[in-house]
Order: sequence, then structure tokens, then C-alpha cells
Amino acid sequence: MTATVPPAPSENPIPDPAGRVELPPGTVLTDARFVNDDLLPVPLARRRWTTYNFTALWVGMAHNIPSWLLASGLVALGMDWKQAVLTIALANVIVLAPMLLTGHAGPKYGIPFPVLARASFGLRGANLPAMIRAAVACAWFGIQTWIGGQGIFILLGKLFGGWAEASEVGGQPWTLWVCFVLFWALELAIIYRGMEALRRFENWAAPFVIVGALVLLAWIANKAGGLGPLLDQPSRLGWGADFWPVFFPSLMGMIAFWSTLSLNIPDFTRFGAGQRAQVWGQTLGLPTTMTLFALLSVFVTSGSLAVYGAAIWDPVELAAKTDNVFGLLFALITVLVATISVNIAANVVSPAYDLANLAPKFITFRTGALITGVVGVVIMPWKLTETPELYIFTWLGLVGGLLGTVAGILIADYWIVRRTRLDLTDLYTPGGRYWYTSGWNVHAVVAFLVGGVLAVGGSHSAPGKGPFPEDGLIPFLKPLADYGWAVGLAASLAVYVGLTAGTRRRV
Repeated sequence: MTATVPPAPSENPIPDPAGRVELPPGTVLTDARFVNDDLLPVPLARRRWTTYNFTALWVGMAHNIPSWLLASGLVALGMDWKQAVLTIALANVIVLAPMLLTGHAGPKYGIPFPVLARASFGLRGANLPAMIRAAVACAWFGIQTWIGGQGIFILLGKLFGGWAEASEVGGQPWTLWVCFVLFWALELAIIYRGMEALRRFENWAAPFVIVGALVLLAWIANKAGGLGPLLDQPSRLGWGADFWPVFFPSLMGMIAFWSTLSLNIPDFTRFGAGQRAQVWGQTLGLPTTMTLFALLSVFVTSGSLAVYGAAIWDPVELAAKTDNVFGLLFALITVLVATISVNIAANVVSPAYDLANLAPKFITFRTGALITGVVGVVIMPWKLTETPELYIFTWLGLVGGLLGTVAGILIADYWIVRRTRLDLTDLYTPGGRYWYTSGWNVHAVVAFLVGGVLAVGGSHSAPGKGPFPEDGLIPFLKPLADYGWAVGLAASLAVYVGLTAGTRRRV
């Protein structure tokens, strides 16, 4: 079947006072290859997320164990706490820019990320960036779920004792596997109820997690009698020639941490009451929260060094040091809420929409979420966090380069080529203005290939520290590898704009 539209002008209706647009009245879209209820634009009446909702979303997503460990990973690479916090703060200010640019299409048109990608990549070509984003999200889902399961295992083991000594299955105590599976099921149960349930969960999860982190800080400060020793430790890198070779790839890695959301943020902003809500909500929620959380991580670890004689970077391991039953239960609930908050928002919502875009007739948002849960476990991505080098340089660096490349194309098409004007009907209509060549925009594919090769072609690893050759996959591109996200975004944006310069599209 094909999309059908009643006899009427094809132009979109006049937007409402907030600049938001919805499908023309009476529009009927029935081509099951590109349409289902989850991919259609959100009606204006349902776009009601406020500044607080977006701020709470980011607070809930940023306050999680991997975020806590970012500062520790940088310190492990030789930075002092000031250098680590500066790197994280700068990275999140930088990544906020593409976040706001791609997020603009959400409140205006009510469309998710894979539908926005159809404007630049084509109705079929949009599956290329969507599947890349989905694959990354599935890996992150596995990482976060494993970490959450470990947290439950450690804290319950402290409460009941003997859990760590249970018989092993697959190299791990069977009790750990039980915690992991139960946590996995709880996450999917929440997201299966839909985006409105997620909004309500994030609204109360955000302040709860903040309180939990502050309680941990107060507890360790009381035991330590201050937050001293770690804050006085000098950088092993200094601020000279040894610092910059670590700083730039680390900065790109920190950007890559949220570069995933810089692509699929329309999945959330499509529910926004207007641009003001998403702009202020994200600005107040992302860079401030990540910076404060990094500071909190350093301060708490400082106290652990004073109390236990060793810097305990893992907040779950630190919380397990208490013998207070109430404290352990509170820590357990905080770990649960914090990890669920980020995982279902950052790592389930996007692939659920992306997979639905792949086969709308067969895959709904809920089905996509279930597929994500299964794939995220099967590929065992938690091994990526085994060392700071593998986690920051290899995993985050590679991901950042590819996602930055996609972001460059989206921004170039939406802001430079189309000046934020889209035809909603044609985004779901084969043969329309976004059909290009059999559903693929060759210009976008070429820009992606060029940007992707430049961004990750020089990927390299120190001997024994990663999967890449020491001289880089493509040796002459090795100098660019440390700037993968920026190189990918800039290169793909420039190539796409250059290729489309001679083709004026009426939108």
C-alpha cells in the first residue's frame, strides 16, 4: 500500500504560536513499510513535556555509576581531580550544542530520530544511522544492566551474607546471574509501559538520586573528618607536553559518552511543549549535572582514601563498607533507581524507535524495546569497561567518531540545507521529496563514508591495550584519531553541504 492524502494542498498547515507543526487534517498514511503509530508525529495536544521534565530527564540519566566512574577513569590515566572535572565539564558544554540543534525538530514536528534522518538519508537510507545508533544503545544497555546487577549483588550480599560464595555458573556466582536477570526484567517492565510512564519515573527518580549521592557524600565526610588527601594529589601529567596527548582523546571520549543522545534526542523532545522547554531543560540538566556529579565522585573518593587508606572509586563498593542495615537498603534503592533511570531513557528508547523504523509493520516501540533487551545481553558488552584505555579510548572513541559523523549530516541537512523546514507527509511517503534514489540519498551516504573513515580510520591502541594496530588502521590518519568526534562531525557536515550546494530542495 502507499500513503494516501485527501485532495488538498500538500503544504503543511500554519504552525501554532509556539512554531509547532502537525500533519494536515485528514491525512491518512497507510504504507506499513514506513508508518506505524509509534513513528507518526506526536499530536500537538500530547506535546506537553516542560522544562522540568527535560531537566529531570538529564539529572536522572547523568547520575549513574558509569558517569561516576568517568572522573576516576581520567584520574587513573594520570590527571588530577581538577583536570578530570575540567575535561568532563568542557566535553558536556560542547556536546550540548549538537544536542540542542538536533533536538529542535522534536518539538517543532513531533518526530523521532529515525524519521528525522529520513530527510537527509532517505526513507530507506535512514536505517543506516538508525541501526548504528541502535547497536551502540544495545551495547550500553548491556553495560549498564550488568553494572546494576553487580550493584544489587554486592549490596544484597552484604545484607544476607554468603552470596559471593555461591556455586558458579559461567564463571560467576549463580546469585549474581539472578540479580542481573531480575534487574534486566525490571527495566523492560517499566519501558514496556511507554513514554508517559518513563516521564513520570524520571520526574521522581531525578531528585531521589541527587539525595542519595549527597547522603553518600555526607556519610563519608563524617567518617573521614574532611575531604582532604585526594584533592591535594598532584597530576602525573602536569599541564605541559604530557597532558595534551591524554587530554584530547579523553575529551573526545567524554563527548562520546553523550554523543549517542545528541542523535536521538528528538525521541524525547518530540513530546516537548515548545523549543523553550527543551533548550532550557537540556541546558540546565546536562552540563551542570555532569560537572557536579564528577565533583561529587572526586570528593567522595577523597573521603574513602582518608577512611580506608585506598581510593574506592566504585560507589557500590564504597556503600557496601557500611554495616548499617538502613544505609545498605537506601544504597540498594539508590543504585536501582539511578541505573534504571539512565538505562531505559538513554539505551532502550532509541533502539526501540530505530528497530520500529526498520520494519514498522512488524516491530512496535514495545517490541523494539524487548529486542534491545535481548541483544544487549547476548553481545556481552560489559567487557568494554575492563580497563580505562579500552573504555575511554577504544569504545568511546570509536563510537564518538561514527556518531559525530551522523550528527554532522543531520545538522547540515536540517539547519543549513532546509533551514528547519520539513514536509511531514513526505517523511512517510515513498516517491515523495525524501525518496531520492530508491529511498537512499547518495549524498548522505558519501558524506557518512568520508566522515567515518577520517574519524575512525586512524584508530590505534597501545601494545596490549586494545584491538587496533599501534600505527593505526590507516596509519596516515592516526593523527586524526584523537579528535574522532570533531573530525567526523566537521567532515561529514562539510561534504554534505558541498554535495548538496547545487541542488536546491523545495521543502
